[in-house]
Amino acid sequence: MHPSAPPQPGFLAQFTPKLVTVFREGYRWRDLRADALAGLTVAVVALPLSMGIAIASGVSPERGIYTAIAGGFVVSFLGGSRFQIGGPAGAFIGIVAGVVARHGYDGLALATAMSGVILIAAALLRAGTYVRYIPHPVIVGFTAGIAVIIAASQISELLGLTITHEPPDLVPKLVALRDALPTLKWTTIALAAFSIATILAVRKFRPDWPAFLIGIAAATTLSFALDLDVATVASRFGEVPRSLPAPSIPAVSLERLQAVLPDAIAMALLGAIESLLSAMVADKMGEGRHRSNGELGAQGLANIVSPMFGGFCVTGTIARTATNVRSGARGPVSGMLHCLYLLAFLFIAAPLVGFIPLAALAAMLIVVSWNMIERAEFVALIRGDSDYRRGGAAILLATLLLTIFINLLAGIAAGITIAAALYFVRRRAA
Repeated sequence: MHPSAPPQPGFLAQFTPKLVTVFREGYRWRDLRADALAGLTVAVVALPLSMGIAIASGVSPERGIYTAIAGGFVVSFLGGSRFQIGGPAGAFIGIVAGVVARHGYDGLALATAMSGVILIAAALLRAGTYVRYIPHPVIVGFTAGIAVIIAASQISELLGLTITHEPPDLVPKLVALRDALPTLKWTTIALAAFSIATILAVRKFRPDWPAFLIGIAAATTLSFALDLDVATVASRFGEVPRSLPAPSIPAVSLERLQAVLPDAIAMALLGAIESLLSAMVADKMGEGRHRSNGELGAQGLANIVSPMFGGFCVTGTIARTATNVRSGARGPVSGMLHCLYLLAFLFIAAPLVGFIPLAALAAMLIVVSWNMIERAEFVALIRGDSDYRRGGAAILLATLLLTIFINLLAGIAAGITIAAALYFVRRRAA
């Protein structure tokens, strides 16, 4: 049912960055040109996503860009995957929003750095090899649960609702959204619908074009030209800074460490799973082979560096990594260049970000959440058509529901426990 673990290479081999491997193979001018173009393509995709994820997570949009620049550069520079693109991920929205609501950004920065330390420890213990043993229904279940959480977090922006305080947990959030329905704005709804329609149309008729950027640019142009009364990045957050902040270290105390430790563990667990799944996708697309423990170590260091420059938790991102491979990247240089492109955007065009309607960013994340759900796999597991037979539905639903209504750790723990129990029962019955 599960793949057998390959023989373990030596310590240095496991932690040698792929960048070193690529240069040893012979890195030429044509490779740099290919990586420069791929990096630019990824930056175009990463820019709106990074801002949208930051806003949905309860922090200002520039923090998403800081995360993609500082954390993403470390992932590409030191990581164990040839094509991995690091940055903020939609999967973390629920966790990050909860930390911000309880502890503010300072607590989030500390939790992110702590998760980095945990990831480095996991890498040194060679834990990256064992992510492959997480049952498939658990992955499908928590991914679908995260998609539901992301979609729910965007309802207020899609409808233009006025909410004094939007709770991070799903049930109280839905109650607050219901109570705020009298404040909805039809102009905001129409602009959000226009953004979604534009994104879907570009994906259908011009799949090689940057659909998210085009959808947001079109909505921004329409909003500015018609002077629509909708919330924008500038009206909510003010002007976006034009450079990275000076590095700083989060304030540390024993009390604060204890307060954010559960969140740091959740970030580390999700980051390990997300980044290594992304690396495996890149391997299949690019015919490579990542170094799982080296990748975990780089992700850990990236999560320590990111909050030093005003960012938050970093992981490998499947959509941006896949874009990188499809764009003809030759190695990690494309990921490093994508960070430099984003930095250049901050210097040159940061004021333009203020005109972006929040409804357009919410529309983008609705499309992201819909694409996260593995619908065919979900249906097959519910019907019992998979290798797990009827047990797959129990694993899937337990993981899904606990992820949505409790938290990610509870969902994953329950799914793995049920899968282990079913496996033991079947072994005894065989």
